[in-house]
Amino acid sequence: MNLTQEHLSVVLAERVRAARPDLGERFDLRSPDGLLAARAEITGAREGAGEGAGEGAGEAGGEAGVVAVAVLPRFDLSSWIRTTCAFAHGLDQPTATAWRTSFTKTVFLAGNPRNLLGRFPFDHVAEDSSTAWLAPAPAAASRTLRRLLKLFDGPGELATRPPERIVLPGAVGQRSPVRRELHLATAGVSVSAVLVHLTHLLVESVLDGLIAPGDTVTTRQRPYLEAGAEPFAALRISAAGVGRPTRLRAYAGLTEEG
Repeated sequence: MNLTQEHLSVVLAERVRAARPDLGERFDLRSPDGLLAARAEITGAREGAGEGAGEGAGEAGGEAGVVAVAVLPRFDLSSWIRTTCAFAHGLDQPTATAWRTSFTKTVFLAGNPRNLLGRFPFDHVAEDSSTAWLAPAPAAASRTLRRLLKLFDGPGELATRPPERIVLPGAVGQRSPVRRELHLATAGVSVSAVLVHLTHLLVESVLDGLIAPGDTVTTRQRPYLEAGAEPFAALRISAAGVGRPTRLRAYAGLTEEG
């Protein structure tokens, strides 16, 4: 698959239009300037914490919009994939709809969930208590937790590791399990940014029914996704970097069934 700027623009425009048809009516999503204007509309209430960056802390992110919160002491790729998919699989329909239509900002906080379980009503906790989630809700609902903990800070790039096969947890449904590959772009991408891009891709893929309990996901890291020839069923696309607001980059991708 040739992930040109044109192709990335089309995929991103389709995502925006599907979640917010009103933006498709108000902006020309076929043009870079139109996409930029739509993205500005989406992130306008999140000064300093846009949906593409997704790293706004409790106070910095303000009190506007819908916010999801994840608490973790450290980042482990395979563990994060399992727990994020389990969290997304457990979202009810109204919450899933809120995630889509608000382009939910996720705040990642550094902490030990075991020390917080009796104090905060988490919506999902990993089986080993390594991660705890608050589902999307008005920002005020998580204000106390966001004031208590600091942002999870992962300034360095993700350490290179060999491909790993991960079986998603949970009870297998009616359809037969499938196999997919999960590709992550790593060149110039901090661990904090990987968290953002990976989380959005996984949650939305679960909500779209692309991945489900019992499926096998094989992780693959590469500097740039544009270098691949795999057919992708889902892509996480955002701005390529500071100073290049209209240039897009694919940060994560889930392949078609293998």
